[in-house]
Amino acid sequence: MTPSTTVLVVGGGATGTGIARDLALRGVDVTLVERGGLASGTSGRSHGLLHSGARYAEADPVGAEECLAENRILRDIAGDCLCDSSGLFLQLVDDDAAYFDEKLAACEEIGIETEVLDGERARSLVPELSADVERAMRVPDGVVYPSRLVAANAADAADHGATIHPHAPVEDIAVEDGRIASVRLGGTVEESVAPEFVVNAAGAWAGSVASMAGVAVEMAPARGVMVSVDYDDLGPVLNRCRDPDDGDIVVPHDTEAVLGTTSVPVSDPDEYEQAQWEVERSVEECAKMLPPVADATVVRTWWGVRPLYAPDEAEGDRRGISRGFFRLDHTTDGVENFVSIVGGKLTTYRRMAESTTDAVCDRLGVAEPCRTAQRELPGAHDPELLDEYVTRYDGQGPTDEDVVGR
Repeated sequence: MTPSTTVLVVGGGATGTGIARDLALRGVDVTLVERGGLASGTSGRSHGLLHSGARYAEADPVGAEECLAENRILRDIAGDCLCDSSGLFLQLVDDDAAYFDEKLAACEEIGIETEVLDGERARSLVPELSADVERAMRVPDGVVYPSRLVAANAADAADHGATIHPHAPVEDIAVEDGRIASVRLGGTVEESVAPEFVVNAAGAWAGSVASMAGVAVEMAPARGVMVSVDYDDLGPVLNRCRDPDDGDIVVPHDTEAVLGTTSVPVSDPDEYEQAQWEVERSVEECAKMLPPVADATVVRTWWGVRPLYAPDEAEGDRRGISRGFFRLDHTTDGVENFVSIVGGKLTTYRRMAESTTDAVCDRLGVAEPCRTAQRELPGAHDPELLDEYVTRYDGQGPTDEDVVGR
């Protein structure tokens, strides 16, 4: 007999595990499947920035407000899944002063806490900062350890009745009479499941999952490189205060700094070039902010693929594609028990999960409210327990492998 579940969530990154947690806390029977270990897609292969909203303030104020709100929530609930580093937006001598002023004004309009520092004051915070730094703006950026964040969400979901299956890829989706009737799973499961509702939270792979159900989800993925180098005690996140470009962010870890990133369109999130020029350019550009990283020892290098959704602009430079999220109800595509959640940022995963769970619960007739903004993640202040969760779900990604399990 084919086993059943009320909701099947496909995708074990931050958004998928966030959805499973939210559903389980509302008393909904939920099963989550991920083709690899948890966080093995975009979440665990990011630069791990906890956005304050400042990066998007002038170009996307709504998205910036979402980042700011979720930044504050995560600081309350996520504990040692984060590091409260703060951040600096740096204006170098060749950068447009008007851009700095525009970003500052936009941050203040949104309510992002800012402090403007001259170059000397900025170098007192980061002694090896470039002499070319003329001004800096301090903002409440931070660092996310995504392996811990994803595993803690999965653990809380499981504690409330969810079933979590890493290494269980979706192999086929059967649609009958306008509904998903069954989903065949491989790997550690090797059987079909009959869900009442299916949530596609597969990130950059959402288009592939949707296509199994005969639905088109037009993703426009872009790859980006991260380079982790030996560098002790950076302190704040460093952001180049200019239009987004290659090599404009440095993210601190305990004894390393993560340099990034690039943005190169890819047609397949599984098969793409990993070009050495991306590494070299990221290091070269980040060194303009922090010169010692030019000669620092490279510890590891990895690429991630952004889950961008852009049905009308899938070609060309993808930096301008919205980093907002989109919830797609596939009833209009002829599959009534199927929804996809695409786009978004690691910082806003919980909001994405809440939006998706609200929609699913509305369809299922579940009236329970969301509690994920008020409920602390399990192990939030116990790093050893968080790291046990990472091991339990095979959730270690390259972003934070220097921190997790130390």
